[in-house]
Formats: sequence, C-alpha cells, structure tokens
Amino acid sequence: MSDTINKTVKAVALISGGLDSMLAVKVVQEQGIYVEGINFFTGFCVEGHTHAIRKKHQHKQKRNNALWVAEQLGIKLHIIDVIEEYKAVLLNPDHGYGKNMNPCLDCKQFMVKKAREWMQQHDFDFMLTGEVVGQRPMSQRRNTMPLVAQASGQADRLLRPLCAKKLDPTYPELQGWINRDALLDFSGRTRKPQMALAAKYGFTDYASPAGGCCMLTDESYSRKLVDMWKNRQERDYELDDIMLLKVGRHIRLGPQLKLIIGREEGENNFLQGYKKQFDALFCKSHPGPLCLVDGDFSDEQQMLLAMSVVARYSQGKDACRVSMVFEKPGEPSQEYDVQPLPSQEVKSEWMI
Repeated sequence: MSDTINKTVKAVALISGGLDSMLAVKVVQEQGIYVEGINFFTGFCVEGHTHAIRKKHQHKQKRNNALWVAEQLGIKLHIIDVIEEYKAVLLNPDHGYGKNMNPCLDCKQFMVKKAREWMQQHDFDFMLTGEVVGQRPMSQRRNTMPLVAQASGQADRLLRPLCAKKLDPTYPELQGWINRDALLDFSGRTRKPQMALAAKYGFTDYASPAGGCCMLTDESYSRKLVDMWKNRQERDYELDDIMLLKVGRHIRLGPQLKLIIGREEGENNFLQGYKKQFDALFCKSHPGPLCLVDGDFSDEQQMLLAMSVVARYSQGKDACRVSMVFEKPGEPSQEYDVQPLPSQEVKSEWMI
C-alpha cells in the first residue's frame, strides 16, 4: 500500500447532468474521496435552452442538469467553454460519426483529455466518469473504452466506478485510495441497476437515465446541421448557428435562403432576440409566428413566396388575404398583402 494513503485524495468527475455520472460520484464519495465536477460546454446540449422555451417541455423543471447534479452531490462544478476547441472534434472525427452527426468516441476522448489537463493543473489525483461497459454503441464498447482512457495520457488514472469490476484495476485502486470491492459491475444497455441504486441513495427527479443531452444524436438536428454546411459550402459554425438550429421550423426555399419559423410563443420570443441580426417576417392581421430570414431574397417574387409560406402557419391560413410585415434591421418596415400558401403547395423538399 502506498505511503500516500493518508493524504487527501482528490478526484475530478466528468458531469454530464445524467444519472450515471451522478451515481459514479456518489459511489466514490462514499469512500471518503473529495470530488469536484467538470462540465464541458460545447453548445450542443439541450438543457437550459430547448427545455426552457418549448411548451411540450413545460412540465420539466427549467434547470441546467449538470448544476442540479452538483447541487445534489454537494460538490463544486466547473463549467468550461470548449466551443472553439470542439470544432475540430465535430468537423473531423478520427473515428467517424454515430447514427447521426454524433462523434461520440472522439468526443469522449476529447473530454477525458481535457479533464486530465485540468486534473494536473489543479493537483487532483484521478478522474472518474459514469461510463458503463456496453451502454453506448460507439464510446462504451469493451474494445473502445481503452481508447478513451489512453486519450487522457494517463489511462490508469481514469476510474469508472459503475463498471470497475468489469475492467482492470486502475491506479487509484492499486494505490489503496479506492476499495475495489465497493465498486460496481454494471454492464449493458439496461438502466435498471442505475435506477435501483438511485433509489437506494434517495435520488429522485433526475434526468431520464436512457437519455442524453447532446443534440448531435438527434436525427432532425443533424439534418439541419448538414443542410447548413451544404448551402454555405463550408463546414464551420458559430454559437448562434447551433443555437438557432435547435429552434423553429426550418424551410429552405433556395441555396441562399432559409426560413426559421417559430412554432409557438416561446420560440417566437427567443427568435425576437435575433431581429437585429436577421431580416424578419410576421403576420400583422392575424396571430402567427415570427420568421427569421437566413439569407437574401433573389427578387420580390421570392419574398412574396416566403410571406405566403409564413402566412400558412398563422391563424390566417384559411383567409383569402393576410397582411404581412417585412423588417430589415435599421430600416423602415414594409407591409404586403398576400394569399397564404395552400397546404398542398408546400413542397416536401423545402422542409429540412
């Protein structure tokens, strides 16, 4: 046993906001280890944004789940902005994408490497995650989990408390800081063991244990992201881009013209915040959505078509004519009378 056994052992935990990482920290805390959490902000997470503005999520508490988990555990949480660094992971993943645009294996490697850098800078002893063997099809297979650990540069300092008994002993176990017998042997995609353990610890109201907060795993979001890159003819993005891809109905009328149409009051309110950056359309004569115009109209006919499309989603969709407003930042607004586009004339290829 190491002569460092009496030192204050400190661990940093990757906190996603899900149940697994919360349980992993609790298992380690029960062995007297001091833990702080780290959460990497890539911009692609659902929490604190989509759930806050969509009516269908109104039953959910409006919270950042990573902060909520840290509060339940009584630990300090460090939220680190990695938006720019993460671009290389998303745009050129060494191990490719999952079912959608999710570079899960490269993402996990990136985050573990960043956690190791933080661990060394702050004089912590090891890191831990809530990973479980066989739970994720890319990053948590038995043959890929070693790749994640190796990416840290200190593979033996990465502890996975929920499935540690399925893996080789790590440095914290060999040093005697962690009692391997008190660790777990979870495996596979079932979440029943995690839910039972959560009940034992008294954790309730946690994020769906089968869910994930990354929008890149979502088929609809990924399709919009690919469409944006294709029509801009470059694979890049800014934070505003990835936030707007989460919101509204996206309709492409041309390579250089996309409409972002609010689907409900919360989305309209959110889109209002972008009216200084985008041209906007809305119906004046009837209640309806706010539409941001991403791009430029090639001519007035295209503008009138766009207005007819937006009017289609207003409460005046069955009216013979509606009054529409076009606003350009810093210029006087213009009004037009248009006929709402009949539903049968809305082309399926416009819908992203």
